[in-house]
Amino acid sequence: MDGSLTRRGAPTTHEAYGAQHIAQKLAGESRRFGEGAAILIGDLSFVYSDQLLAGASPQVWRIWNELRIELNIGQYLDLLGSANSERSIAKAERICRYKSGKYTVERPLQLGAMLAVPQSQPGAPLQDGATQRTAELLAALSQIGLPLGDAFQMRDDVLGALGESVVTGKPVGDDLREGKPTPLMAIATANASAAQLKVLQLVGAARLTDAQVADVQQVLVDTGAVTQLEARIRSNTDAALGAIAAAPITQEARDALTELAHFVSWRNN
Repeated sequence: MDGSLTRRGAPTTHEAYGAQHIAQKLAGESRRFGEGAAILIGDLSFVYSDQLLAGASPQVWRIWNELRIELNIGQYLDLLGSANSERSIAKAERICRYKSGKYTVERPLQLGAMLAVPQSQPGAPLQDGATQRTAELLAALSQIGLPLGDAFQMRDDVLGALGESVVTGKPVGDDLREGKPTPLMAIATANASAAQLKVLQLVGAARLTDAQVADVQQVLVDTGAVTQLEARIRSNTDAALGAIAAAPITQEARDALTELAHFVSWRNN
């Protein structure tokens, strides 16, 4: 969907299948073949994921489906924001939360917790005692997962704009060429001078040169956007760590979540 050539240091699925189409001299358009194959592989993955949840409780299915609905809505908002060159901080933060934050941290934490709850029989609703306990736990996991999920996506935005390809596994500047509606870009736009705004207007140009990418990156630094976003990442991480400390969980779980929080916020890929 992003049109990226690589992810995690390897060709993206649509690129790999497009290249296969060309190499085998198949009929039709290689781009459409590659994108069609990628869509079908995604659909097949959804089928397999549902099969893996066969027999799970209704509560698990509710969270699982919420996760998928939120992700799809968030991804559409991301596409729309790119198309509209959206630079509102409020809208960028909402996109940040729904396209990544909730499905990356909050919902997986809740899903894992619910999968761990014993059931009287497969697919049965939870007993009253278990329902009260899980309601308390799910609320605590939201207090952990939401700020940490936001921090995750903010870190991803910094890496997408300023990271090194050899470390991140994807091309540097892709987010800038796509005109992603990120909090980083929204902050930079709000802080920019007239001259800096002119440079930021290059963002979203598919043919952005490496030199122009470097110019935009410099503006992101000079406007203080990077520094401000780093402060937001730290604040969100602190909020998550506070919620972890207060959560009704075991010390083993607390230690694991604390380690996760540090990794999510300070990773370099």
